[in-house]
Amino acid sequence: MSEVANAPSAPIRIGVIADTHLAGRPEDHRFLAGLAARHFLGAAMILHAGDIVAPGLLSAFLPTPVYAVRGNMDPASGETPPKRVIHVGGLRIGLIHGWGAPAGIVERILPEFAATPLDCLVFGHTHMPCCQRLGDLLLFNPGSVTDRRRMAYESVGLLEIENGRIHGRIIPLDT
Repeated sequence: MSEVANAPSAPIRIGVIADTHLAGRPEDHRFLAGLAARHFLGAAMILHAGDIVAPGLLSAFLPTPVYAVRGNMDPASGETPPKRVIHVGGLRIGLIHGWGAPAGIVERILPEFAATPLDCLVFGHTHMPCCQRLGDLLLFNPGSVTDRRRMAYESVGLLEIENGRIHGRIIPLDT
């Protein structure tokens, strides 16, 4: 008889996307579904950090659960709050879009979660990927899948929780 004691649990994968700015056409839905199949396979959930523009497009990620927040380009809706905290794998992930100029965005959004200790803060708005630590806090912005602005590529992100720690990776998309 063989037993495994304290076997490490499998990592939890989380797909992260922001600033899609898509109109909701059938080809937009196919684009997002293809993106999910290529980059978010096996993800436990998808986080969308706002500027969805066409909320119906989130169905492209089904059956994977999607947690989204409202960006400055999104209509007000009870389904997409301006911010939220997701509890997963024993960790807390703050999700917000952000506002204003790219410079100083972290200083503007951090106070929104002052009452809740976070392990990771996911944001959007700048269209600029970010994966860096501020002490024990992981700051994570996946960039934009459709509008790279000053970046060399469009991108999405992947978070992975393993052994009580969260890590992020920016995934440049094929041009």
